[in-house]
Order: sequence, then C-alpha cells, then structure tokens
Amino acid sequence: MIGGGSAAQADPDPPAGWELRKTTTGYEVSWHAPKRVPIGDAMVEFYAGDRLLGRPSAEPDQRGFHLSVDGVAGRSLTDLQVHAGGRRLDVEAAAPRAGTAQPALAAAQLPPNAVDPGVAGPYSTISGEYALSDVPLPGFPAPVEMRGLVIAPQGTSGSRPLVLFLHGRHATCYQGTAEPTLAWPCPAGWTSLPSYRGYQRAQQLLASQGYVTVSISANGINAQDGVGLPPADGGAQARSSLVRTHLARWADWAGSGRPSAPAIVRSAPVTDMTRVLLVGHSRGGEGVSRAAVDSLTPPPAGQDGYTGTVRWQIRGLALIGPTINGQNPAPDVPSMTILPGCDGDISDLEGQLYVDATRAVSRGFALHGAIYVIGANHNYFNTEWTPGLSAAPSFDDYPSPHDPTCRAVSPLRLTPDQQQKVGATYAAAAAATFVAGNDQVRPLLDGSGVRAPSVDPAVVLSDAAGANRTRLVVPDASTVVSGTGGRLCEQVATTDSSPTTCDSSVSPHFARFERIRPEAGRYAVQVNWDAPGTPVTIRPPVPVSISNAQQVALRVALAGNNTGVGLDVAITDSAGRRAVLGSATLDALPYPTQTNSEWAQEIRMPLTNATAAGLNLAQIATLELIPRTGQTWTRIWLIDAWGWRPGLPAPQPLSLPRVDLGELTVAEGNSGTTTYQVPARVTGSGNGQVRVFVVDPLTGVASASVVSVPPGSTTIAIPIQVTGNTQAGDTRSYVVAVKAVTGAAVGDAYGQLTVQDDDA
Repeated sequence: MIGGGSAAQADPDPPAGWELRKTTTGYEVSWHAPKRVPIGDAMVEFYAGDRLLGRPSAEPDQRGFHLSVDGVAGRSLTDLQVHAGGRRLDVEAAAPRAGTAQPALAAAQLPPNAVDPGVAGPYSTISGEYALSDVPLPGFPAPVEMRGLVIAPQGTSGSRPLVLFLHGRHATCYQGTAEPTLAWPCPAGWTSLPSYRGYQRAQQLLASQGYVTVSISANGINAQDGVGLPPADGGAQARSSLVRTHLARWADWAGSGRPSAPAIVRSAPVTDMTRVLLVGHSRGGEGVSRAAVDSLTPPPAGQDGYTGTVRWQIRGLALIGPTINGQNPAPDVPSMTILPGCDGDISDLEGQLYVDATRAVSRGFALHGAIYVIGANHNYFNTEWTPGLSAAPSFDDYPSPHDPTCRAVSPLRLTPDQQQKVGATYAAAAAATFVAGNDQVRPLLDGSGVRAPSVDPAVVLSDAAGANRTRLVVPDASTVVSGTGGRLCEQVATTDSSPTTCDSSVSPHFARFERIRPEAGRYAVQVNWDAPGTPVTIRPPVPVSISNAQQVALRVALAGNNTGVGLDVAITDSAGRRAVLGSATLDALPYPTQTNSEWAQEIRMPLTNATAAGLNLAQIATLELIPRTGQTWTRIWLIDAWGWRPGLPAPQPLSLPRVDLGELTVAEGNSGTTTYQVPARVTGSGNGQVRVFVVDPLTGVASASVVSVPPGSTTIAIPIQVTGNTQAGDTRSYVVAVKAVTGAAVGDAYGQLTVQDDDA
C-alpha cells in the first residue's frame, strides 16, 4: 500500500509484504518478512533492481524492516528486493542448479604438510575470566562490556605471545527457549549470550602451544551497531576501539600494572605485546582488521573510543567468514581468511577481498591467504552458535534444506566438531606463521596445495597474494587481451547484463563495494572455450621481471558445472622467445545455491622450460592461456599471475596517510551554483593515491577519479556542485566512497552529501 500522499513515481502496487509511505523528504520503504530473519553479521539491504537503496533498521521481532529514502531515490521504487550477504531474503531459496555436477573431493588428494599446526603442544593450560568496568564508545547510548575469557599455558619460561579473539554479530540476550534478542543491557530475567566462550577449542590448542589467549565479549556493540549511527560501518570502528582498549589493559598488565591485574591474568605468563595475533569471526573479523589499521594509522580524534598510545605490535590476523563492508584491509599486516563453502550468512564470501584488495597498496611483502573450506557453514566455528553445544537457542545458518551441497545431511557438510577443528588448526597455522615465523607452516596458507592431516576429512584449499610474489599480471585497464574467447572484463560493471562485465555473479573475487557500480579499477581476464588450442594472450603494459622466481603462480576461477578442464600456460619474453610452462586440469568446486563458489584455485607452473628455452626472465612480455579440454560452455577467469618463490619475508610496513570520509547536509538554495566539499580527513604521513567514487542520486551510477594524497595533506578535494532554485523538488543524497589505490590507508570508507530541498 501507499500512504500519506501521492506516490506516482513509485510502484503503485508493490509486491506482497512491502509498504511505501510518502514522507516530507521522500518515502519510508517497509518490508514485512513472512518469518523471523535470524540475527546475523550480513547487513540487510533494500534494492530496487540492481540499485542499492540502503540498509534498513529492524524491529525487535526481526520481521519488520524500515528504510527512509530521499525524494530522488524514491522516483524509482520498482522491482523491490531484500538482500543480505549477497543472497535474496524475500524469495524462496533457489532450487539446485540443473545439471550441476558435484566433484568427488577427498582430503587425501592433497599431500600432507611437513608440520601440522593442529597437533597440541606440550603445555598444560589454565582458564578463567575477567570483568572490568564498562567503557563508553562514540555514538553508542549504552557503555560496552569489558569481559574476557583467558586460556593460558602453564610451565613456560619468559614472556609469551598474545592471541585475542573477537566474536561476530549474534544475539545478545536469551531466556530459556525464547528467541534471543538484540537488547543491551539485557532486560531483567534475561542472560547475556556468551558468544565470547565459543572459541575454547582454538584457545586450548594455542595455549598448549605456548600462547596466552583471551576471547572478549562484544554484545554491547552487537546491540547498538545499527545502520543509523555514524559512521555507518556496521560497528567496525567500535569493535576496533574495544579491541585496542583490551590490548592497552594487557600492555598495562605486562608491565607496572601487573599487581592490579585480574587473578587469571596474574596466573598466566607475562605477555609479549610485540607479538600479537588477532582472530575475528564475521563482523569481528572486520573489527580486528580495523584494529590493525588503527594501530598503524590512528583514527581522527573524536571518532575513536580508544585515545591512548599504541603499546603493542600486531603480527597477523586470522579472519573467519569475515565481513569487509569498507573493503579497506590492512595491507602490511599478514592475514589468513577462512571462507566457509556453505556460509549462509556472509554468502558472498566477501572476505576474499582481504587478499585481493591488498594488491599494490603497499610494499606487498605481507602474506595474505584465503582458505576455502568445503562444507563449512558460518555459525559452527563458534560453539555458542551451534545447536547442541550452545547455552542459548542456536541454528544452522545455511538456509536451504534442499541444496544437495550444503543441506545439513549432505555428505559434503562438515560436522560441528570437524568444522571447529578446522577453525582451531588454521588459527594455530596463522599464529605459527605470522607470530612464530615458522616457514614450514606457511604452505598451508599460501596456495601451495598441502593439507593439515589433523583436519581430515575436511577439504581445505588456499590461494594467496603477497610474500615472495612478483607481479606478472594483475589485470587493469592497461592490460591488453587478444585471441579467440579472451577478453578483459569488469568485476563490477554498471549492471550484471553489461557487455563488459565478467560473466559470473557468484565469484567471491567479484564481491561488490556496495552502492558503487561500476567500480573502476577492478578487472579480470575471462577466457571462454570457443576455440580450444588457440592461445589467449595477456600483455601487461610493459615487460616485467620474474627473474627471482622459481614458479609462476596463477589464480584461476572456474565456472560451476565443469570438470576435467585442461589448459596450458606459456610465457614469452620481449625478444619473442616462447616456452610452454606446463599443463593443468581443473575441476569446479561444489556449487551451492546460496553461497558464492566460483573461487580461484591456485595453479603453480615451474620455470624449468622457460630457463631451458633461454627466455630472459627479466623481460617477460606476455602470458598465454591455451584452452585444451572442456565443454563448449567452459569459461575461466584469471584473477592474477605472479612470479613465486618460497619463503616469508618481513612485512616491512610503510607509514601510510589515512583517509576518513564524513557527512554533510546543506540547503539547496534559491539561485546560483555552489560547490560543496564532502568532508574528507587525512591523517598520518606519506605519499599515496586513493580512488574516489561519487554516486549520482538519480541514476545510481558511480563516477570515479584517482586522487593523490601528498605528504602533509589534511584533506582531499571531493567537490560536488549544487544548483539552487525556487521550485519545489526532492531532497537528494550523494553517496561518496573511497578506496586505497597505492600508498594509502582508508578508515571510514563512506561519506555523504545530503542536499535538502528548501522550497515548499
């Protein structure tokens, strides 16, 4: 229905469950779900076709959702849709894709790694909790708890590294079998849901290996990180503030403040605050990543809940099914990101951007690995989110009971025990690699194609960027692609049907930077099997050197429903000498209906043939992909290609300038044209570049420009012209976003200019 006035520009007959109400500035768009939408980490989003309208607020029953849109956005409120994490909420789960072949995958297909980090260490452990005074955080009406579960080794000598865990966004309060809620503080008779106690398996494993661990509670943030609070970052800044407040306490307790530390802390070894690993699940993953950014480039004063000095060094991140709403990872902090193949919450597996979005931003020495876990859902990494193990009611987040890949009874699904073993083992792998510097564990994280036997029968794959990689091809606008079936494609085009788009809507590598379409700067190379045996040639703008490499590493995504896809890989140097490096055969990953699965597998090709053919590896001019076996509909996407050699160099972080955007509201005025600047604050030092996007409020199309951030800058120019008039019209909002290109860091990635119509 439409209430409160005429709505000629909106759908006069919205779909069932929708309501449009005219307001003084536009419309209130409401959706009433037929059943409760589970509380999760993915943001609920309203769309009109391909255009994101915004992120609605939820009623306490998690069935009613409401969004205010301005008058310009309200001119086209047709084809209304609800999404979360890349999947539709307002339609029934899709039937299995016709003809989908599920490859037979066995854990034993990968050789065992030389070192298995899932094996318990020699130390006994102790555990206990602390509860400190609540802390206020900017923008939150209620203070947030300071509570942690400590599990630590016994019998060690010297100071020990610290591993801090942060859970994601889940319900905060429970009472018996009633549906848990998002209240804070919990009402009388209700109990705080102990999400922070859900990672004890990983904590026990790490403590047995000599790490002091603490898992902290963030229910006060979960209940208050709604979309109406500035910045609209899903609580990333607040979670970072909470993490760094805990780290500051641990720094105190490692020094002169130890006599006043909680009893469990005094019973644990003294922590070495120069060796810290942060582990985050879902929105907790984005929170700890922001904490890493904030520790290197502090946020502007006034928006941060932690105001002290940095007395710790974050050596690495372990991220489990993380969100990345701002697509602003920490390029110089090594990371390991788990992508659950049956994730029913963060279904687009956007955490892949913790790898892809770091390329070329800084030195590139930090290793960033993505770990694809077949059959894992989102919730079962936390025992307090797992039926049969949790104190409060919990659920399997995968939404389709009919999906042959990911339904609960599928042979490909992991049990909770198996999934938690994967989480613990790979958290320990991150600690061993990033904190302890054990290069024998690195192959589990960097695409080397080995397995940890302790997680058998789980199938766990990896791809990576950074470390000892030298750029061969990272597709950009200057990349030239030739040959039948090959083309340079846009990862995020204006629409999904655009002729320039990469023909995949289910690749984690193509996760959207929301509201930004098209997104300039993100490309891949698509190869269709139109002419098997005919090379597709990929030429970077200038010849590149891979003279220090032992192999070429390619990350290749294969369209679903394909098995036995064969291709050859060749390179040529600037003198025209050519060598076929080798052949590879690929099988598509299992293809669920509700989780993106066209994930890039890493292929390694030795340079033996190139050396024998006399190629000048310091002057490689082209990379060739030659389709061999496969169906006529087969297609692949080359995400990137690198010269690779083993080893783990020091990250060598750079001092990066940091950009944070803000919001501004102005009156339209009666005449003339005024140029307004969207608030953009630059802190820190260095010389970098960012890409600035401005979304046209009428068309929803984003324009883009690359802006330099010179040393000593305090702002960057983001001008928007507003022309005044005396005619009644619509309020309009310009969404602005920023992303690092090179030599820069980003905090608050989104800003906005709202132009209010001031004519009655």
